[in-house]
Amino acid sequence: MRKSFVAILALVGLSIGVCVQAAGDAAVGQARAATCLACHGPGGNSLNPMWPKLSGQHPAYMKTQIDAFKAGVRKDPIMAPMAMTLDDKSIADLGAYFASVKRTAGIADPKKAAQGRKIYMQGNPAKGLIACSTCHGIDGYGNPSAGFPNIASQQAMYMVKTLKEYRTKTRTTDPGRIMQDAASRMTDTEIDLVTQFVTGMKP
Repeated sequence: MRKSFVAILALVGLSIGVCVQAAGDAAVGQARAATCLACHGPGGNSLNPMWPKLSGQHPAYMKTQIDAFKAGVRKDPIMAPMAMTLDDKSIADLGAYFASVKRTAGIADPKKAAQGRKIYMQGNPAKGLIACSTCHGIDGYGNPSAGFPNIASQQAMYMVKTLKEYRTKTRTTDPGRIMQDAASRMTDTEIDLVTQFVTGMKP
């Protein structure tokens, strides 16, 4: 299982890494971001646990997700119409702005986070669950060139929702179906524990 997973990672890295996104203008993006901040909070640091923090996110990942909303591949009644108003230049500018903002620290349950750390760092070999750190790194920063997002200090409730969407395949925007496979091997308890660890990571 691990060898095949590593092979998928290599292919994903090659396929995504060759895509070059035009650099955006953070100042222009900041001016354009007013609508985004209504839901995603000051500087993209969401105050609503169900809405993700955009601050500190990789611009290429943001473009992939906005494009998915525009294409109807990723569905959300609020984000879909918002995404339709954005052209590539606007997306690049917004991505540059949010990437430039420092993400605020999350608040985690320390007992759950301690248990979640093992899942994040080691996975669950008995179930074929690969460690989250394989793609997202030990610091949660992810891998921009491979399309893996920065998840450190992300909202826990939002991550729980996301993992369950991947598990039921109602969200399918993950490269190589990596997240769908991982989430399908996780129980609700494991999802709760690992998201508590991630939200408590240093941003």
